[in-house]
Amino acid sequence: MRPIVTLLTDFGTADGYVAEMKGVLLSLAPEATLVDLAHDIPPQDIELARLTLARYWRRFPEGTVHLAVVDPGVGTPRRCMAVESDRRFLVGPDNGVLSPALLLAGARAVGLAVPPSASRTFHGRDVFAPAAAALALGMPLDHLGAPLDAPVMRRTREAVRREDGAVVGEVIAIDRFGNAITNLLGARSGVVAAGGRPVPIRATYADVAAGAPVAISGSSGLLEIAVREGSAAAVLGLARGATVVWYRGQHP
Repeated sequence: MRPIVTLLTDFGTADGYVAEMKGVLLSLAPEATLVDLAHDIPPQDIELARLTLARYWRRFPEGTVHLAVVDPGVGTPRRCMAVESDRRFLVGPDNGVLSPALLLAGARAVGLAVPPSASRTFHGRDVFAPAAAALALGMPLDHLGAPLDAPVMRRTREAVRREDGAVVGEVIAIDRFGNAITNLLGARSGVVAAGGRPVPIRATYADVAAGAPVAISGSSGLLEIAVREGSAAAVLGLARGATVVWYRGQHP
C-alpha cells in the first residue's frame, strides 16, 4: 500500500502554505498519498486542533503519518517533535496538539532539529514536512532525533458529579453546524441544562420539532447540544467553556 500522509493545519487554502508543504512532501516521498483533513482550524486554535486530531488519527491504517501544524509558537524555543503511537506516526510542534497520541501507553516521542536554513515562520514546510516524508518512506522514528522528555500535554477536563447526582460539564467545541460538543460522556437519557434552559436528551435530531433544542450522544460518544435545523450556539448562546449540567431525571 502506498504510504499515507494526512494534513491538519490552520493555514486555510487561499495563501499557498498548504501547497508548499505538499510540494515538499511529494518531492521527498513521491509515492505518498496526501489526505487533506482540515485547513480551516481557526488561527492558533491549538485546542480545537487537538480535539480534531483525537477524532481521526486512529481511523487511518497502521503506518499512516499525521502531520498537524497549528503552531503559534513557531520560531520560539518551543520544540519540534515526531511521535510513534499505536503503529502510527505524528509530526508537529510540541504544544499539546499531538496529545491524543501521546496519552496512549507505549507512545514514543523524539525531538526534531531545526536546520539553520529553516524559515522562522514556516516550520511546517522546512521541518515538519521533511520529517513526515522520511517517516512515510520507512525511516525509523529514532533516526529522526533523540528521545523527547516531558512533551506538552493537553487533556479535556473531566465532568464532575455533584452530591445530588447531577453531572457538571462544559462545552469543549462548537462544530460548523452550531452544535455544542460537551465533555459529558455516556449521557443517553434525562435532561441537560444549557443556555439557561432544559434540553431533553433524545436519540436523534428528528425526535424534536424543527427549531427545538435537543441533546444527543454524538458519533464520538460525547453529548452534543443541537437545535434541529438550526444552531445551538446561536439559539442558546453557547460557546466553548459554557457550563452544562446533566440531570438523569427531570430538571429541578
